[in-house]
Amino acid sequence: MALSIASTALSSFSPRELPQKSLNVIGLQTCSTKLRTDSHRVSAGKAASSVCEPLPPDRPLWFPGTSPPQWLDGSLPGDFGFDPFGLGSDAETLKWNAQAELIHGRWAMLAVAGILFPELLESLGFIGKFSWYEAGSQQYFADSTTLFVSQMALMGWVEGRRWADILKPGSVDIEPKFPNRKTPTPDVGYPGGLWFDPFMWGRGSPEPVMVLRTKEIKNGRLAMLAFVGFLFQALYTGEGPIENLMAHIADPGHCNIFSAFTSH
Repeated sequence: MALSIASTALSSFSPRELPQKSLNVIGLQTCSTKLRTDSHRVSAGKAASSVCEPLPPDRPLWFPGTSPPQWLDGSLPGDFGFDPFGLGSDAETLKWNAQAELIHGRWAMLAVAGILFPELLESLGFIGKFSWYEAGSQQYFADSTTLFVSQMALMGWVEGRRWADILKPGSVDIEPKFPNRKTPTPDVGYPGGLWFDPFMWGRGSPEPVMVLRTKEIKNGRLAMLAFVGFLFQALYTGEGPIENLMAHIADPGHCNIFSAFTSH
């Protein structure tokens, strides 16, 4: 169930160690595909990640011409220098918030896919009537209490291992050991390896890794916004997002966001 899946996401710490004075970003940012040489990089003290490096001072910002706070040095993917409330000014809080955004973004992407694909299959006639919003009231192979307890047990086990990895990076590593292969440096939030990165996209030089991680967090942010939109659509129209889209395409003048504020 997409709604229950999205709601179980738990936050954790950033995959990067943060310095005491120069902190990383939690706000919005696009990642420049071209990183400058080390002489032009912002000094971030202790490396924020074993893979990525801080972006230069002239990196893209959420509003051109603004100056990012001193703790937003571009070390984290998705850093636009946006933190108006100073939520990243504390190193430990920033660790928590950065990883929380990453995990919630991943759950949101799964949730959005769990909403769109079944509805698409229904529209094509492959499955029966589907409503993600009412999925929790459907009859499954077990009663709701059994499913809830099972989900809590499984999620508790997974989150427990993730918490252990936060406290001691690499302590729950399940990467197989090979005599002629170097074990990847532990990077919390990005386990990689054979099980989670079989094509080794997340290893190598910092530039492509930073680009891929930035794409992930940007898509995660879009998915979180999309899920909120799906929720309000379901509350107002009682229909799914694809049904709403088809209705809008058929009659854009009457089926749009403004119709939610007009009387029927």
